[in-house]
Amino acid sequence: MKMKSEAVFKSAIFVSRVGNRLGKAICGLAVIAGMAGAASPAAANPKYAGIVVDAKTGNVLYSENADSLRYPASLTKMMTLYLVFESLEKGRINLNTKVPVSANAAAEPPSKLGLRAGSTLTVDQAIKALVTRSANDAATALGEFIGGSETQFARMMTNKARALGMTRTTYRNANGLPNTAQMTTARDQARLGMALRQHFPQYYGYFSTRSFRYGKQNIGNHNRLLGAVRGVDGIKTGYTRASGFNLATSAQADGRSVVGVVLGGTTGRARDAQMTKLINRYLSQASRRGGGNVIAEAGPEPVPMANAEAAQKRLALPESGPVPVVRYEVPYATASAYAAPSGSAASDAVAKQLASVEASVPAPTPVETTSIKQDETAESVDQVTTASTSQPAGWVIQIGVSPSKEMAMELLRTTQGKGGKVLRSATPFAMAFNAESGQVYRARFGGFGDQKEAVNACKALKKKGVGCWASLQ
Repeated sequence: MKMKSEAVFKSAIFVSRVGNRLGKAICGLAVIAGMAGAASPAAANPKYAGIVVDAKTGNVLYSENADSLRYPASLTKMMTLYLVFESLEKGRINLNTKVPVSANAAAEPPSKLGLRAGSTLTVDQAIKALVTRSANDAATALGEFIGGSETQFARMMTNKARALGMTRTTYRNANGLPNTAQMTTARDQARLGMALRQHFPQYYGYFSTRSFRYGKQNIGNHNRLLGAVRGVDGIKTGYTRASGFNLATSAQADGRSVVGVVLGGTTGRARDAQMTKLINRYLSQASRRGGGNVIAEAGPEPVPMANAEAAQKRLALPESGPVPVVRYEVPYATASAYAAPSGSAASDAVAKQLASVEASVPAPTPVETTSIKQDETAESVDQVTTASTSQPAGWVIQIGVSPSKEMAMELLRTTQGKGGKVLRSATPFAMAFNAESGQVYRARFGGFGDQKEAVNACKALKKKGVGCWASLQ
């Protein structure tokens, strides 16, 4: 049975057709399956977002929350590699070029190769390190080498995203380590996945690398779908506590080609199972026709937003469409702050990044504030109050910024439970404000008497693996 990507999926029709084919005995089972299929993954996991795109035509075969802001985690390295491939193609570097490793790159937290400051590795080795181990130290080294600094490289990444029509993606680093300003969408990552194959077919084979030998290390690929799911030939996995388990996948078989993206999986196994079902369901529905060049070649400068949005229309979401018969079977795993060791360079960097983000945003006009009642424990905070004037005055601790109120509140719940007596008298609240990327939510704890009390509380949280910073409300 063929379903067009724009068709409305109706369980009754589905059951009727299956019943006509398989008989009354199986029809009863189809009814049950149809009811289960009507519940989307997002119903069980609000962090979930997914999309499957026909890589030859640009048609969307499946989508759910495809334009909702999410954290890319190590899917960030797809854009890092896009710029590396572009530099290779233009002759600025070659595969044997030596990439220097700075102290900043060497200090990046895992996963990593364990590069030493002052050492070098080749571009070829760095590419393989990103594809297999998702090495953060190698990604930072590449970014600093190509961009002159990681900050400048992040600007290049964001500019390239705009040129590719990725209108809702912003980059702040080359590796995907937590940064609350670094956000993307499932649709944007699908565009990037297709662009990598279409623009750099000579280098795309790197994403099929099953293992990589570096020194005495034999490094396997994190992408478990390679060799396990028919047609899958890449692309990239990703994970942070805030993002959940992410995966961008390319699959080709029988003259058909699709790119799928799953963001916010509850576990690696659940994410892989979801992607497997998406590929198995929608690859057969992709077209054998089409030029396959649906993503325009990126120019050196950002494409004006109006043009980028026009270029993206081929990937427009259908008003309704088929939903895969799948649902995560594991409980929703709550988000938590980045657990960098207290006093480490990574932990301090997170606080500085948060402060930098705040400094770059105009004074907020509170749109909505959601507070957890002070007398509630971490286990009983389902009831919340919402008001525009309920945020506490004085000194506050900010633990992160989330793209949705629900994610911010989940982060607060988790941190409240982890903080124990440190946050016993604090008031958790999520305050919405408008940034360039759209409305996002500050996750904060208030009610501290003075700066010293707030700073000491933040230091105590850092010892528990929670990144934070203190400020005057």
